Amino acid sequence: MYKKIFWLSLFGITMGYFEAALVVYLRALYYPEGFTFPLQIPTDFIIAVEAGREAASIIMLLSVAFLAGKKFWERFAYFILTFGIWDILYYVWLKALLSWPSSALEWDVLFLIPLPWIGPVIAPVSIAVLMIVFGIMMVRADRKGRAFTPTLTAYLLGIAGTVLVLYSFVYDLNATLHQAMPKPYRYEMLIAGDILFIAAFLIAYIKSRGTLQRPPTHQ
Repeated sequence: MYKKIFWLSLFGITMGYFEAALVVYLRALYYPEGFTFPLQIPTDFIIAVEAGREAASIIMLLSVAFLAGKKFWERFAYFILTFGIWDILYYVWLKALLSWPSSALEWDVLFLIPLPWIGPVIAPVSIAVLMIVFGIMMVRADRKGRAFTPTLTAYLLGIAGTVLVLYSFVYDLNATLHQAMPKPYRYEMLIAGDILFIAAFLIAYIKSRGTLQRPPTHQ
């Protein structure tokens, strides 16, 4: 288990550097005086290329998780673990390369698919921290032979948290599509979403403690 976590962590760290390096080039082209809002909208071609790169990044994360795990929830655990490390290290590398962000409250363009996502850096980082913790705990549970089987309640809470967080990123389309200054971020939605994620995970994790699917392994 620990060997896999080490190599997946290394993958996430180096993948974070690759993405940060690309952002360095993009900001040199579109924000030579420093990244700030309102956004400078690139050409449709560049947006399409960036959306394709983001989709490719997700496929890369899914691929290594698929190779690392054997069952669905084990692979999911490795996916969110690697995703969280990649997301956090992306900002660590940007700080090292550009001295940006100046604080965790700095705004950023988070994702482009299917609509542009914007929000303060602390938002994706808080979710990434949860993903790392959840991923490690799920892998540990699997190695102890526990079946991770979310209940309907856990699914509903997770979906509700996802909807809240995603809405907090995309509700201000005027800022992303019409180059306006963004409205204040809906921190209450982020907090509520994170709480729902924690509740959903704990419900599923506690249930797994009483469900032994096989003898524990010691990889």
